[in-house]
Amino acid sequence: MRVLLVEDDEMIGANLQLALEAAGWSVDWVRDGVFAHHAWNEGGYTCVLLDLGLPRDDGLQVLKRARARGDTTPVLILTARDTVAQRVQGLDCGADDYLLKPFDLQEVLARMRAITRRRHGAADSLLGSGDVQLDMMTREVLYKGQREQLTAREYALLYALLERPGAILSREQLENRIYGWGEEVTSNAVDVLIHGMRRKLDNDAIRNVRGLGWRVPAL
Repeated sequence: MRVLLVEDDEMIGANLQLALEAAGWSVDWVRDGVFAHHAWNEGGYTCVLLDLGLPRDDGLQVLKRARARGDTTPVLILTARDTVAQRVQGLDCGADDYLLKPFDLQEVLARMRAITRRRHGAADSLLGSGDVQLDMMTREVLYKGQREQLTAREYALLYALLERPGAILSREQLENRIYGWGEEVTSNAVDVLIHGMRRKLDNDAIRNVRGLGWRVPAL
């Protein structure tokens, strides 16, 4: 899964990037509001971690523009702006959650899981329905009642497919959801991931639509 990290503090940004990557996220890190606007506008993110006090453009303005164009990507604000009025303003501008600095990295990850669950209307950690479900807490797939552990890439790929069960995602769409900036992507990377997952599950878990892409069957 890809996250857009918007943070101008080098130490905070570097620590967040390391923690997120260790948790299986692909991280695109930008350090000012203008770059944040352009990166966010390209889309493909599972969620956004947004600082407010940014160079060139304030984080709230970045958030307002994203919501004004209809972008519904979950947003967790990470900021030192700690008054009640500032928290209310951030949430009213479209943030899904608001966390004050300094923060615990495990709490950041937990809140990210929570806002991405809510995006899909899930009260618990399971995403999907029918034979294929993804446990966002344990990073396992439940297939026909059996649990299998996934690699970080497999998890990201299945998450992308289960966001819209039955919908076909092309190779390019899957690559955009799995890999961050600067990561080398081989021409058969998606095929290798899907082959590995089919070995763990079976060929019916992820189906190929010739010439178009792949999908997880809907109910």
